[in-house]
Amino acid sequence: MQSINILLFVFASLALRYGVEGIGVNYGFLGNNLPPPAQVISFLKSKNIQKIRIFDPNPDVLKALENSAISVILGTRNEDLQALASDPTFATNWVQNNVIPYASLLDFTHISVGNEVIPGPLASFVLGAMQNLDSAIRASGYYIPVTTTISLQVLATSYPPSNGAFSEEAVQFLQPIAQFLAAKYYPLLANVYPYFAYSGNSAQIQLDYALFLNTAPIVTDGALQYKNLFDAMVDSLYAALEKVGETTVEVVVAETGWPTAGDVYATIGNAQTYVNNLISHVSSGQGTPRRPGKALETYIFALFNENQKSAGVEENFGLFYPDMNEVYHVNLIP
Repeated sequence: MQSINILLFVFASLALRYGVEGIGVNYGFLGNNLPPPAQVISFLKSKNIQKIRIFDPNPDVLKALENSAISVILGTRNEDLQALASDPTFATNWVQNNVIPYASLLDFTHISVGNEVIPGPLASFVLGAMQNLDSAIRASGYYIPVTTTISLQVLATSYPPSNGAFSEEAVQFLQPIAQFLAAKYYPLLANVYPYFAYSGNSAQIQLDYALFLNTAPIVTDGALQYKNLFDAMVDSLYAALEKVGETTVEVVVAETGWPTAGDVYATIGNAQTYVNNLISHVSSGQGTPRRPGKALETYIFALFNENQKSAGVEENFGLFYPDMNEVYHVNLIP
């Protein structure tokens, strides 16, 4: 299993259908009308979705994933971070309860310690929790990269991409985390949303730039040229990592997507355009201008519309309704 997981990490890719590589989906649980996990996993298999991310170790989901050939990024609950950081025994028990029972029957590609907690009151616990979980996993004989998931709110500057730099509030946490990741050859997970960047600054950002519709460069940054906002946002994070001395840490896009309701820019047409163009772009393997030719593992948010999320756009990111009918057609052939 150890060698299999190493290969999965090094050659991480997925086919949504017909060999579309590099794309997974986020499977969230914040809905009171969602189908049961066993039905969801059967649905994922019917769609040939082979890579997912879940936000906490739901035992029913993990059990349903066994022998499914679907790999998973497993998240910890944010409320467990302090205990994971301060108590190695708690971390060992977490691994024994949530990883070991399933690890021989499904592929964990990463463990994400917390989601979007940097900066914030839980930020100081992230590195310790990562270290304790990593030690517990290695002691169990498995190789599963341990990392965390950040939002791009950690950046003080992001334009042009080469100016990307962590904020003063975030860098004190992210610099040692980046050092840990570099030493272990683990990636950093990031939530990258051109939708929010565009909706918050539509006067200065072109919609076509956010939707991958430009065929000519829109932003010139030294020798690098950008045709889409997604690449620019990812590269601003790479630039920030370089500024703290870590040039080898890879980025995995843990979330990206476009809502279909709740805002004037949140339409089915825009969401369909964004997601289909994202799939084509990522599966091409061309990478970003700052990291050309490097496949960028990316997870679409989200599998379902979730009615217990905040009212508005947050409820409307799903590719599918809870009855498993599609919200819009995703062209899975790039």
